[in-house]
Amino acid sequence: MIAICDYDAGNIMSVQKACAFLGYEYTLTRDRETILSADHVILPGVGSFGDAMEKLDSYALIGVLKEVAKRNIPLLGICLGLQLLFQNSEESPGVDGLGLMPGSIIKIPDENGKRKIPHMGWNSLSFPVKGRLFEGIEEGSEVYFVHSYYLPLTAEGAGMQKPEYLITAAADYGVEIGASIEKDNVFGCQFHPEKSGRRGLKILENFLKV
Repeated sequence: MIAICDYDAGNIMSVQKACAFLGYEYTLTRDRETILSADHVILPGVGSFGDAMEKLDSYALIGVLKEVAKRNIPLLGICLGLQLLFQNSEESPGVDGLGLMPGSIIKIPDENGKRKIPHMGWNSLSFPVKGRLFEGIEEGSEVYFVHSYYLPLTAEGAGMQKPEYLITAAADYGVEIGASIEKDNVFGCQFHPEKSGRRGLKILENFLKV
C-alpha cells in the first residue's frame, strides 16, 4: 500500500492517477498509523514552503514524516515535497523544513529578467551519481519541471561543508539544479515524474520497487 500524504497540497490528483495507472494500491491519508504501516510514502506538493510546513504542522504530519524516515520506509518528496525535506528555504525565511536533509533551498536567479521564473517545462537530466530511481532511464531524458526555488548542485551552494546525500540527477537551467536526491530510503524529485510521460512513470515505478 502506498500512502500519499494529504495536507491540502496541489497536484495530489495526478500522483494518484499515476499510481493507479501503474497498478499500485494507494490511499490518500493524513492518519499516522496508516502512513507508518505503508510500504511506501509519497509527499507531493505544489505551493509555498511556509504554507506547506504550516499545514503539515496543523495535521500533525511533521513528526510522522520524520518517523517514516527513521523507520527506513521508502519516502519520496515531489517538487515542493523535495524542498520540504531540507532545513529551510529562501522562500519562507524563519520557517523550518522537515530537516531530513541538511542544507537550504534557494531562489533561481532571474539574471535581471534574462531567465524566466518559474522554471516551467521540459528539461533534460544528467546523472552525477545514478541512483536507484533512474534504473533504465537514459542520460538526457527529459522530465517536466515547475518551480522557482531549487537545490544547488554543490554542497557550498546549499550551505553545507560536504553533502550528506547523493544528488542523483541534475538539470541545467543556466544554473545547475539538483533535480533528484537520495539518502538511504529517502528520495526527492524536483521535477514531476507523474507528469513526465513514460519515463516519469518508470522513475515512479522504480521508487515503488525499492
